[in-house]
Amino acid sequence: MKLLTLPAALLTLQAFAQPQPPQPADGSPGTWRGSATQSNDLVHTRLNIRLDYKKCYLYGQEQLTLRPHFYPTDSLTLDAKGMEIRAIAIIKSGSELPLHYRYDGQSIAIRLDKTYKREDNYTLHITYIAKPNELRLADTTLLKYNKGLYFVNPDSSEKNKPVQVYTQGETENASVWFPTIDRPDQKTTSELRLTVPAKYVTLSNGRLAEQHDNHDGTRTDIWKMDLPNPPYLFMLAVGDFRVYHDHWRGKPVDYYLEPKYAPYAKAIFGVTPEVIDFFSKTLHYDFPWNKYAQIVVRDYSSGGMENTTATLLNEYVQRTPRELLDAYYDKGQVTIVHELFHQWFGCLVTCRNWGNQAVDETFSEFSDGLWAGHRYGKDAEDALRDRDLQAYLGNAHAATRPIVRHRYANEFDMFDMVTYYKGSNVLNMLRTYLGDSAFYTGLSRYLHQHAFGNGEVQQLRLALEEVSGLDLTWFFDQWYYRPGHPILDVRHDYNPATGASNLYLQQTQQGEAYRLPIAIDIYCHGQVERHNVWLTTKADTLSFKTAAQPDLINIDAQRVLVARITDHKTMPELLFQYTHAPLYLDRKQAIDAAIAQKDDPNAQQILLKGLEDRYYGLRLAALQATSADSKAATPIIVLLAQNDSNTLVRAAAIEFLGGEKNKKYIPLFDKALRHPSYAVEAAALLAINRIDRAAALNKARELEADARGPLAAAIRCVYVNRD
Repeated sequence: MKLLTLPAALLTLQAFAQPQPPQPADGSPGTWRGSATQSNDLVHTRLNIRLDYKKCYLYGQEQLTLRPHFYPTDSLTLDAKGMEIRAIAIIKSGSELPLHYRYDGQSIAIRLDKTYKREDNYTLHITYIAKPNELRLADTTLLKYNKGLYFVNPDSSEKNKPVQVYTQGETENASVWFPTIDRPDQKTTSELRLTVPAKYVTLSNGRLAEQHDNHDGTRTDIWKMDLPNPPYLFMLAVGDFRVYHDHWRGKPVDYYLEPKYAPYAKAIFGVTPEVIDFFSKTLHYDFPWNKYAQIVVRDYSSGGMENTTATLLNEYVQRTPRELLDAYYDKGQVTIVHELFHQWFGCLVTCRNWGNQAVDETFSEFSDGLWAGHRYGKDAEDALRDRDLQAYLGNAHAATRPIVRHRYANEFDMFDMVTYYKGSNVLNMLRTYLGDSAFYTGLSRYLHQHAFGNGEVQQLRLALEEVSGLDLTWFFDQWYYRPGHPILDVRHDYNPATGASNLYLQQTQQGEAYRLPIAIDIYCHGQVERHNVWLTTKADTLSFKTAAQPDLINIDAQRVLVARITDHKTMPELLFQYTHAPLYLDRKQAIDAAIAQKDDPNAQQILLKGLEDRYYGLRLAALQATSADSKAATPIIVLLAQNDSNTLVRAAAIEFLGGEKNKKYIPLFDKALRHPSYAVEAAALLAINRIDRAAALNKARELEADARGPLAAAIRCVYVNRD
């Protein structure tokens, strides 16, 4: 799942209808929540479903096959939230024997007809009505995340809004629309018989095996999932969708979109087969399912959901080609990649319990940067990872929670920036420590060992140890089971008498020291020498022989450490770092420092160089920090406004020039008004508006017919006579 920004309440969730429990030692709220006892296991789930759009009900007939997990049992408990249970029977020799049961609105306690042993399968027939809009929760802030089944505009009362129905199972909300054992450690094959208005398209897990015209305005689609799948990854979606058929190595890859976006399906989703291929090769494990589909729906509470073989996506993924010009690797493209990686980490191997989200969500967040590096270059990957890291470091509460934890108030508590942002950067640090070959071979081993089953962080550790031959207990103990991160203060001096460059590294965080393997680059006399060292105490002193005082000592030269580092570099050192150190974060650190000290001549040199940085994000940062009276910068900015390959940089440069209110730039702005980018057009229109409001008003009317996003906003500004 790719979460949108959640309400603040969801970052510190309370248990339903319970007072806040005492804070446990690990700093996370809630009681202990490990893996649940497995008394019975799901084997096969067969659903026969009809939707009632008027009442927003789902009428269901379910045949559920189970077996005892190990010990003999004569009882079964199923999750079933907010339903009306009509009948429960066990199927015996083709007949149905009614069973005694108790239902409390959340779960069904069923007395079986006899005691079953672990080699015995038994099948229940359950008749029920799911009523998602009548679901009651003690914490109403969670309701939109836990309804399980969503009817969008079911009575067609909202103009220009499609009628849709879809499900959202994570975390344990599949049991809102069918009775099941709603936990991630359960897996079952399935068959879904879905009767819908014949005009609509359906999507579910697996393959569309059959379609039947019922000659009454309805059609029944039969979807079959032949490989085991956890209930929370079951899905259905129904609506007026257009389907674009793509493929990867002969397997169907389909894109479901609203009709008006159907012509852009290839532009929006066309990279999908390439992403599948890249992840298959990287993980040494080919895409494991018989198809992959992506469907975009309205009013979705999250960013995306990785239902096995059939990912659900938020409507922000739908873009026209003009909008995509300004998108680059935006949240829409990131979400497409994120959910796809889940088909391995989450669907193929599923976390055994929610406390081990580090083997699901952490990996998919990691994959966002992995694809960025492959497709757009290392700078793009490093920028994305740094964005995540800074979000984590900027949240004091996040530092109180370990990545793996079994104390929380609600399962959503695990879907936080510790799991996503800290976790993905910890994985990247582990990849760097092991090396790509050992790391990805270890991931492949983990996937093969636990395919179509469940995994935990400890099993990931064991797989990586088996491949690498290295003990990783220390790494997992301090990064996965311990909250927080190191806070490093770094100082250095040079002794010309001894030719020694001395480094003083102090860990100032509370608690014990972190064990840190880090790379240190020392630049001296046009040469750079790398030293790979270990920090092991709260105060480490390192000494290196150098021919002269170094031009730069660069700590964490690989830029992977999950830490807050203060290294007291001078502005001349940072200017040297910008021009000589190789990584995005080397340059970003210099630009950030220059922005804070813009009056320093060295800082001005950094910002000037930043305007021509190879990564567009740093060009933007330097551009936004450049003073309007910078004569040295203006010729560079004019070139950016005319020719930059990145539309966002080009738009920002035009905006900068517009601030000068100089008529000599009118031809440049007029030309930019013919650019296909909404961002470039918007910047040009506003720039003209600052110089000639009448001309801007005329141009705004001409542009109004096809105006979205920033261009629409710019036109509104012109109409109300604002810059």
